[in-house]
Amino acid sequence: MTEHTYLVLEVVGTAKTSIEDAISNALAAVADGKVLRWFEVLETRGYIEGDAVAYYQVKVKVGYHT
Repeated sequence: MTEHTYLVLEVVGTAKTSIEDAISNALAAVADGKVLRWFEVLETRGYIEGDAVAYYQVKVKVGYHT
């Protein structure tokens, strides 16, 4: 079995459309040439304007190779 070492970041992604888009935005923000290997959703929340959801926020932990 090959051993791996990962660095871990926490980032919050947002999107007006969905939780999935918020996750994708978070991952895109940290990719920058890194070899992303996994993510874990730590928190999910939303922002309300008036009586409607304005956008979704998702805090994710992202693991990548050094």
